Amino acid sequence: MNRARGWRKTAYHVLLWVIALIFFAPILWIIMGAFKTTDGILAVPPQFVFVPTLDNFVDLFNRPNVLRYLGNSILMSSASVGIAIVVAFLAAYAFSRFKPRGTSFLMFMLLSIRMVPAVAVVIPVSLMYSALQWKDTYFGMIMIYAMFSIPFSVWILKGFVDGVSQRYDETALINGGSRWHIIFRVILPQVAPGLVAAFIFNLIFVWNEFLFSLILGGRDTTSIPVSFSTDLYSDGGVDWTFTASMATVYMIPPILSILFFQKYLLVGMTFGTVRGEV
Repeated sequence: MNRARGWRKTAYHVLLWVIALIFFAPILWIIMGAFKTTDGILAVPPQFVFVPTLDNFVDLFNRPNVLRYLGNSILMSSASVGIAIVVAFLAAYAFSRFKPRGTSFLMFMLLSIRMVPAVAVVIPVSLMYSALQWKDTYFGMIMIYAMFSIPFSVWILKGFVDGVSQRYDETALINGGSRWHIIFRVILPQVAPGLVAAFIFNLIFVWNEFLFSLILGGRDTTSIPVSFSTDLYSDGGVDWTFTASMATVYMIPPILSILFFQKYLLVGMTFGTVRGEV
């Protein structure tokens, strides 16, 4: 019986590894391509054993504006998601504790913003940005990304705040604590995993966003996804070494973020936790 259970466990782990490797194979192929020459990338049959080279990365960082584009992506992603998390946390606390009339409908309306395809709103938003002269400005790009990050963050964080007993609030109020003290000194430490999970989920969305960056951005606020579309072709064909090396560099920040905060992401997928009473 124990032997059969051991075999099932081993088979289960092998299956998980096979599935993980299948999903990781395209990423591995991109990373391998970043260390190959153009002939090596296009070789038929594919080269799995080759002499790696760093020339692609040297060429990448010698290109004008690459570091600026990478800095733009980091700045706009972190700033917009940071703003969204602060606003969403306060909104989630208000929805959870004060329960305004029509809370369920308001929560649905918030989530419906994320249901609307970006292409459906890009024209009116573009006209509005032109009138306000927000195009190709860091403020304008950060605000549009924050707007799209807030609804999903509110949904995640409300589940976490709901999981914190209201007796914490009552105890703090009885002992003379202010509402701000409750929010930032009592509730915030307990929902920290939710904050990190919401930050990572939205960071991935903003990090890879292309349409608004293309339409509303410009020379000063160009991000890496837009740079891919403008610098992809060279000498009449696709510059595969640039594509592979840029993709490899561009994957590093989100991969490191996910690895570092992995335990918080697993908690965040549950949309809240249940905590005991005071």
